[in-house]
Amino acid sequence: MAGVFGLEGISIGRLASQAGMSKSGLFGHFGSKEALQQAILEFVVDDFKLKVIAPALRESTGEARLRQLFNRWLDWADQDFLTGGCPLMTASVELDDRPGELRDYLVLQQESWLDAIRRMAQKAVADGVFCDGLDTKQFAFEFNSIGLGFNFARRLLRDPRARTRAHSAVDRLIQSAKT
Repeated sequence: MAGVFGLEGISIGRLASQAGMSKSGLFGHFGSKEALQQAILEFVVDDFKLKVIAPALRESTGEARLRQLFNRWLDWADQDFLTGGCPLMTASVELDDRPGELRDYLVLQQESWLDAIRRMAQKAVADGVFCDGLDTKQFAFEFNSIGLGFNFARRLLRDPRARTRAHSAVDRLIQSAKT
Protein backbone atom coordinates (compact mmCIF):
# COMPACT_ATOMS: atom_id res chain seq x y z
CA MET A 1 0.00 0.00 0.00
CA ALA A 2 2.86 2.38 0.74
CA GLY A 3 4.18 1.99 -2.80
CA VAL A 4 0.78 2.77 -4.30
CA PHE A 5 -0.59 5.42 -1.92
CA GLY A 6 2.57 6.76 -0.30
CA LEU A 7 3.01 7.05 3.43
CA GLU A 8 0.47 9.86 3.66
CA GLY A 9 -2.05 7.79 1.75
CA ILE A 10 -1.89 4.98 4.30
CA SER A 11 -4.64 5.32 6.84
CA ILE A 12 -5.46 3.24 9.87
CA GLY A 13 -8.90 2.63 8.36
CA ARG A 14 -7.59 1.54 4.96
CA LEU A 15 -5.03 -0.77 6.52
CA ALA A 16 -7.54 -2.20 8.99
CA SER A 17 -9.87 -3.00 6.11
CA GLN A 18 -7.08 -4.71 4.14
CA ALA A 19 -5.94 -6.68 7.20
CA GLY A 20 -9.46 -7.65 8.22
CA MET A 21 -9.08 -5.95 11.59
CA SER A 22 -11.06 -3.33 13.41
CA LYS A 23 -9.88 0.25 13.11
CA SER A 24 -9.65 0.58 16.90
CA GLY A 25 -7.69 -2.66 17.19
CA LEU A 26 -5.15 -1.49 14.64
CA PHE A 27 -4.96 1.98 16.16
CA GLY A 28 -4.37 0.39 19.57
CA HIS A 29 -1.40 -1.47 18.12
CA PHE A 30 0.28 1.59 16.57
CA GLY A 31 -1.20 4.50 18.53
CA SER A 32 -0.86 7.03 15.72
CA LYS A 33 -0.59 7.36 11.97
CA GLU A 34 3.04 8.47 12.36
CA ALA A 35 3.88 5.31 14.33
CA LEU A 36 2.25 3.25 11.58
CA GLN A 37 4.32 5.07 8.94
CA GLN A 38 7.50 4.51 10.95
CA ALA A 39 6.67 0.80 11.29
CA ILE A 40 6.17 0.55 7.53
CA LEU A 41 9.54 2.17 6.81
CA GLU A 42 11.27 -0.04 9.37
CA PHE A 43 9.68 -3.17 7.90
CA VAL A 44 10.76 -2.27 4.36
CA VAL A 45 14.31 -1.36 5.46
CA ASP A 46 14.65 -4.60 7.44
CA ASP A 47 13.38 -6.63 4.47
CA PHE A 48 15.85 -4.84 2.17
CA LYS A 49 18.77 -5.49 4.51
CA LEU A 50 17.82 -9.15 4.86
CA LYS A 51 17.30 -9.84 1.16
CA VAL A 52 19.81 -7.48 -0.46
CA ILE A 53 22.66 -6.42 1.82
CA ALA A 54 23.17 -9.52 3.98
CA PRO A 55 23.62 -11.96 1.05
CA ALA A 56 26.10 -9.60 -0.60
CA LEU A 57 28.19 -9.40 2.55
CA ARG A 58 28.66 -13.18 2.45
CA GLU A 59 30.74 -12.83 -0.73
CA SER A 60 34.50 -12.88 -0.17
CA THR A 61 35.68 -10.11 -2.49
CA GLY A 62 34.62 -6.51 -2.89
CA GLU A 63 33.73 -6.91 -6.55
CA ALA A 64 31.69 -10.06 -5.88
CA ARG A 65 29.88 -8.23 -3.07
CA LEU A 66 29.01 -5.34 -5.36
CA ARG A 67 27.75 -7.62 -8.11
CA GLN A 68 25.69 -9.67 -5.67
CA LEU A 69 24.36 -6.47 -4.09
CA PHE A 70 23.28 -5.14 -7.47
CA ASN A 71 21.63 -8.40 -8.56
CA ARG A 72 19.78 -8.72 -5.26
CA TRP A 73 18.70 -5.07 -5.39
CA LEU A 74 17.20 -5.48 -8.86
CA ASP A 75 15.47 -8.70 -7.79
CA TRP A 76 14.10 -7.01 -4.66
CA ALA A 77 12.86 -3.96 -6.56
CA ASP A 78 11.16 -6.14 -9.15
CA GLN A 79 9.12 -8.28 -6.73
CA ASP A 80 5.42 -8.64 -7.42
CA PHE A 81 4.49 -7.73 -3.84
CA LEU A 82 5.92 -4.24 -4.38
CA THR A 83 2.81 -3.09 -6.20
CA GLY A 84 3.32 0.56 -6.98
CA GLY A 85 7.08 0.26 -6.77
CA CYS A 86 9.61 0.58 -4.03
CA PRO A 87 8.14 2.13 -0.89
CA LEU A 88 11.55 3.62 -0.09
CA MET A 89 11.62 5.50 -3.39
CA THR A 90 8.05 6.68 -2.84
CA ALA A 91 8.93 7.78 0.68
CA SER A 92 12.07 9.55 -0.58
CA VAL A 93 10.00 11.72 -2.91
CA GLU A 94 7.27 12.21 -0.33
CA LEU A 95 9.58 13.15 2.54
CA ASP A 96 12.42 14.98 0.77
CA ASP A 97 11.20 18.44 1.80
CA ARG A 98 9.21 17.48 4.88
CA PRO A 99 11.19 17.75 8.11
CA GLY A 100 10.55 15.31 10.92
CA GLU A 101 11.36 11.92 12.37
CA LEU A 102 10.26 9.93 9.30
CA ARG A 103 12.50 11.95 7.01
CA ASP A 104 15.39 11.76 9.48
CA TYR A 105 15.01 7.96 9.68
CA LEU A 106 14.89 7.62 5.89
CA VAL A 107 17.93 9.88 5.43
CA LEU A 108 19.88 7.82 7.95
CA GLN A 109 18.96 4.59 6.14
CA GLN A 110 19.86 5.98 2.72
CA GLU A 111 23.20 7.26 4.03
CA SER A 112 23.84 3.80 5.49
CA TRP A 113 23.00 2.25 2.10
CA LEU A 114 25.45 4.51 0.26
CA ASP A 115 28.08 3.78 2.89
CA ALA A 116 27.59 0.03 2.43
CA ILE A 117 28.22 0.44 -1.31
CA ARG A 118 31.25 2.66 -0.61
CA ARG A 119 32.72 0.10 1.82
CA MET A 120 32.29 -2.70 -0.71
CA ALA A 121 34.08 -0.59 -3.31
CA GLN A 122 36.81 0.17 -0.75
CA LYS A 123 37.17 -3.59 -0.19
CA ALA A 124 37.64 -4.03 -3.94
CA VAL A 125 40.42 -1.41 -3.74
CA ALA A 126 42.00 -3.28 -0.81
CA ASP A 127 41.65 -6.54 -2.77
CA GLY A 128 43.76 -4.93 -5.53
CA VAL A 129 40.90 -5.18 -8.04
CA PHE A 130 39.86 -1.51 -8.11
CA CYS A 131 42.39 1.30 -8.58
CA ASP A 132 44.15 2.82 -5.61
CA GLY A 133 42.73 6.27 -4.99
CA LEU A 134 39.29 5.40 -6.35
CA ASP A 135 36.71 7.94 -5.19
CA THR A 136 34.48 5.39 -3.49
CA LYS A 137 31.86 8.00 -2.60
CA GLN A 138 31.51 8.85 -6.29
CA PHE A 139 31.41 5.14 -7.12
CA ALA A 140 28.58 4.65 -4.58
CA PHE A 141 26.70 7.62 -6.03
CA GLU A 142 26.91 6.21 -9.56
CA PHE A 143 26.09 2.64 -8.47
CA ASN A 144 23.01 3.90 -6.63
CA SER A 145 22.01 6.08 -9.58
CA ILE A 146 22.06 3.06 -11.89
CA GLY A 147 19.73 1.17 -9.56
CA LEU A 148 17.38 4.14 -9.32
CA GLY A 149 17.43 4.38 -13.10
CA PHE A 150 16.49 0.71 -13.29
CA ASN A 151 13.50 1.34 -11.03
CA PHE A 152 12.39 4.25 -13.21
CA ALA A 153 12.82 2.34 -16.48
CA ARG A 154 11.27 -0.89 -15.21
CA ARG A 155 8.35 0.52 -13.21
CA LEU A 156 7.32 3.71 -14.97
CA LEU A 157 8.49 3.11 -18.53
CA ARG A 158 7.94 -0.67 -18.40
CA ASP A 159 11.13 -1.08 -20.42
CA PRO A 160 11.60 -4.84 -20.94
CA ARG A 161 15.34 -4.22 -21.35
CA ALA A 162 15.71 -2.26 -18.11
CA ARG A 163 17.57 -5.07 -16.34
CA THR A 164 19.94 -5.60 -19.27
CA ARG A 165 20.60 -1.87 -19.50
CA ALA A 166 21.23 -1.63 -15.75
CA HIS A 167 23.69 -4.55 -15.84
CA SER A 168 25.52 -2.99 -18.79
CA ALA A 169 25.81 0.28 -16.88
CA VAL A 170 27.06 -1.36 -13.69
CA ASP A 171 29.54 -3.47 -15.68
CA ARG A 172 30.94 -0.26 -17.22
CA LEU A 173 31.12 1.38 -13.80
CA ILE A 174 33.00 -1.58 -12.33
CA GLN A 175 35.34 -1.72 -15.34
CA SER A 176 36.08 2.00 -15.01
CA ALA A 177 36.95 1.45 -11.32
CA LYS A 178 39.56 -1.10 -12.41
CA THR A 179 41.38 1.15 -14.86
